[in-house]
Amino acid sequence: MTTPPALLIAGHGTRDDAGAEAFRDFVRELGRRHPGLPVAGGFIELSPPPLGEAVTELVERGVRRFAAVPLMLVSAGHAKGDIPAALAREKERHPGISYTYGRPLGPHPALLSVLERRLDEVLGDTDRAEVTVLLVGRGSTDPDANAEVFKAARLLWEGRGYAGVETAFVSLAAPDVPSGLDRCTRLGARRIVVLPYFLFTGILPDRVRRQTEEWAAANPGADVRSADVIGPEPELLDLVMERYEEAVKGDLRMNCDSCVYRIALPGFEDKVGLPQQPHFHPDDDDHHHGHGHHPHGGHAHSHAH
Repeated sequence: MTTPPALLIAGHGTRDDAGAEAFRDFVRELGRRHPGLPVAGGFIELSPPPLGEAVTELVERGVRRFAAVPLMLVSAGHAKGDIPAALAREKERHPGISYTYGRPLGPHPALLSVLERRLDEVLGDTDRAEVTVLLVGRGSTDPDANAEVFKAARLLWEGRGYAGVETAFVSLAAPDVPSGLDRCTRLGARRIVVLPYFLFTGILPDRVRRQTEEWAAANPGADVRSADVIGPEPELLDLVMERYEEAVKGDLRMNCDSCVYRIALPGFEDKVGLPQQPHFHPDDDDHHHGHGHHPHGGHAHSHAH
């Protein structure tokens, strides 16, 4: 009986202590739920531990093979470039290890069910036909990543009976939260629920809530409420394991069709074929080494080493 590959969880990182602790708790809970499986987690930026430290922890536990799963809802620069580059660096740092790379989490039906539950918590028995949802994503300079949030919004709308599901972003992409709320009212929304498309609490979800409150104060006639983030729900724990199994079996389907690094999209032509650089984590004691590109050059989507 060969030991299964370990599970490495790659997080984005946050300046919010509660958000970083929520990630670390989640990783610990995964380990508790799967006692025979070595599990570790680390961040790309902003909060400790860095991803490299998590890899070292697994190697010190005797792990030679692992599957890395990005704990991210959409595939933007981190999932497409930073994590693969960081993993390539770890392979040089720890000769003899091998890994496969899983795909981001959303927009999975299980997560849409959690989002629906978050809306129900706010709405109670309100008629959904009177409710317009504003799904708010992180926002990215990657058009494909922003499109994924619109896809999630469309899937959330399909078959659930809401008057509509609109989309906004908290940073780097338009429309921002106030513009998104303005759009909802121009479309005739009677009741609006702002739904953060985030896994855990943090600075950006807090900003979404604050901007919603400020907009509501400036628009006293509007019925606006804020829903909660997805959180460490059983569905999320199960989905991470589903992504782990896919990565282990090599059944990977990362979205390459509208990737700026492969296809010339209007206004992003300069990104085609761009080598991906790792993000250097400030807490990673070896971050001054290895500024080279990924050894295979070009854009690293998924690596099955």
